[in-house]
Amino acid sequence: MTSHWILGPGAIGRLLAHSLSPLTDTTLIGRRGLPEQQRLTSPEGEEQTKRLASVTVAELTSHPLPAPGFVHITTKAMAAEAALASIADRVTPTTPLVLWQNGFLAQPRITQTWPGPVLCATTTQGAYLTGDDSVVHAGRGPTFIGDLDNQHARLAEALAALLSETGFAATAVGDIRQRLWQKLTVNAAINPLVALNGVRNGELRGNAYAGRVEAVVKEVAAIINQENIAPPNGGEGENAWLALVWQVVENTANNKASMLQDVEAKRPTERGAILGPLIDSAERHGLPCGVLKELNSELAKLEAKF
Repeated sequence: MTSHWILGPGAIGRLLAHSLSPLTDTTLIGRRGLPEQQRLTSPEGEEQTKRLASVTVAELTSHPLPAPGFVHITTKAMAAEAALASIADRVTPTTPLVLWQNGFLAQPRITQTWPGPVLCATTTQGAYLTGDDSVVHAGRGPTFIGDLDNQHARLAEALAALLSETGFAATAVGDIRQRLWQKLTVNAAINPLVALNGVRNGELRGNAYAGRVEAVVKEVAAIINQENIAPPNGGEGENAWLALVWQVVENTANNKASMLQDVEAKRPTERGAILGPLIDSAERHGLPCGVLKELNSELAKLEAKF
């Protein structure tokens, strides 16, 4: 049976472990230990507790595990490369990696440097932690898997099939780069605003925030067009992007976005991976990005207080 290591036992990491563990050997790997018994609360409010195997990176060094078939990196974007480096000498260089990061920062870097296959996953599954022993699955959504060079279609199909069997609905795609940019657009419109204002995703629909959501999407739609990324769902221009954002807000209305979780825990946010690539692209193409820069500045000031 193929084993799966999940490097980074945050919200998505633990949700993934809960999903995979009934069907395959799964181990959570982090910097500190976790309780063996882990509770999952479903979007419908149902609770179940499972024993999830968990080790620290230090324990992995002193008590090596059998080689994994997949390593899922579910850390924040800015920590992904360091996390991989911490276990790189414990796995063969041909081991497939699966990157679950927001933004578009870690994916191209690791794809260029890791010798083995590198799959990228983008998901609108919503999850947040409520303690060392519990995660809330706040909203269901599709997951797409592929690689940036479209070289590993069969591997992506096998992983997507396994995830779908667990109920973690996944599809292998040949256009993961486009989908990562789509997710980047959604994250840019949602994450900074909920993090700065301390609200759940669904509250962005209110008059207090909707106008700023639309201002973000207006800037991002122009940037995305210059990156030759087609609008979602066969739509056209800014309206298609705005419709996608509002659909995700609706689907994850009760979710506490990852950037808000970071702010509440007084951790650095993923603004560099989410807003950074968009601002860089805007400046390359000579496009306005004042709204994005303002959000980035506000988040930087907030982080400086931590």
